[in-house]
Amino acid sequence: MTRFRPLAWFRSRPLRSRLALLTAFAVAVAVAAVSLACWFVTRAQLEAELDSSLRSSKLDSGSVETLLTLCRQGTTPPPMAGGSYTVQVILANGFVCTSGQAAIPADPADLAVARGRLTYALHTVKDEDGREMRVYTYPQPGPPGLAVSVARPLAEIDNSMSTLRWMLLLVSGIGVVGAGAAGLWVARTGLEPVNRLTGAVEHVAATEDLTVRIPVDGEDEIARLSRSFNAMTAALATSRDRQAQLIADAGHELRTPLTSLRTNVELLARSEETGRAIPADDRRALMASVKAQMTELAALIGDLQELARPDTARPGPLEVVPLHGILRSALDRARLRGPELTFVTDLAPWYVRAEPAAIERALVNVLDNAVKFSPPRGTVEVTLMRGELTVRDHGPGIPPDELPHVFDRFWRSPSARSLPGSGLGLSIVARTVHQAGGSVILAPAQGGGTVATLRLPGAPTPPPSVVADEGLDEA
Repeated sequence: MTRFRPLAWFRSRPLRSRLALLTAFAVAVAVAAVSLACWFVTRAQLEAELDSSLRSSKLDSGSVETLLTLCRQGTTPPPMAGGSYTVQVILANGFVCTSGQAAIPADPADLAVARGRLTYALHTVKDEDGREMRVYTYPQPGPPGLAVSVARPLAEIDNSMSTLRWMLLLVSGIGVVGAGAAGLWVARTGLEPVNRLTGAVEHVAATEDLTVRIPVDGEDEIARLSRSFNAMTAALATSRDRQAQLIADAGHELRTPLTSLRTNVELLARSEETGRAIPADDRRALMASVKAQMTELAALIGDLQELARPDTARPGPLEVVPLHGILRSALDRARLRGPELTFVTDLAPWYVRAEPAAIERALVNVLDNAVKFSPPRGTVEVTLMRGELTVRDHGPGIPPDELPHVFDRFWRSPSARSLPGSGLGLSIVARTVHQAGGSVILAPAQGGGTVATLRLPGAPTPPPSVVADEGLDEA
């Protein structure tokens, strides 16, 4: 048999049901506390009024004498005061004369009053019929040894309290039920935005439709949650669109070298199958083309791998590196790609925190871009001063309407479509520089050509830890 666990059952309920139950419970506790307080205060007030009425109900000497005379004659005295009171005369020797429905046992406190030991007595006892009576005993003026007890039944209070009890129970029940209904209504109304949000999330999970937006009304927490959800779905939709565009662009860029490579390979295979030898010069040109296409494919795949990484991911740990030293290494590689070009450099020391391989690749891409668009025997000017790197070429320049697109993936100027490249180099540059906390822009240069400006945060001198490490390396 499964054991019922209230807490587990409560946690398994829907949120609106839990809110309604909590509201009803809180109201029930409050109503119960108020009802109990009202009940006890009312009973104490009624008892105080009853005691006050008993204290004010005193017999005169003639009534007491008459009552004693009847009792001594063996006659039962009739009820006094219309029967609402029970009156007893108590003598010091214990003799009791009762005027009422039933005799009330004389309490020791009553005898103590008759014997002059107490000034009064106030207590509750049961009469011979079993009714609870509130008794007030006081000494009768005149000769000592005589006291009078005046009593009234507590049923008067009990009847009133019983009526009050049922009224409180009825009002409390109505209040708790009303509070539960109101709590359920408030919970449903308050959680309606959450239900809409839940429905939207379930819809997105089932259909992968990221165009869903939740109407936002107000400035409360639910509205903030709805705005966050809308922003999240918009970001996911943008990311998916960019991913689809990247795949489409990559497929388009890969198609050309793969088609050319397949054609060259088919020519080589056909030559082997037919036994017709390809002339030596043509074969060398064909192999050089295959090698160039393979190199282009390898570079394109590497660029795609770089761009496929999340923006928050880094290829390696950050280090404090000399930007001027990495730039000199990149310049050496650029001179090999443009041996007929002249490189004018002015490099001041500058240390940055970045991933060495990534920052070197970005610098190489910037210099390759300048080499690609420089005219034969042209000049490339490279300056590094206080964290600002400028690379200027004297090529045809970039039209103003194309400048906003230079950092887009796979974008290439119409005038540069015939040149080698995939259109990913500057995208990688922008990504790497932004990850290092810097900025990069391309702009037309005065007198013609293009100038690329990279700004990277850093310092002209390395931190002491880097200086110590360099000293150990030199030793």
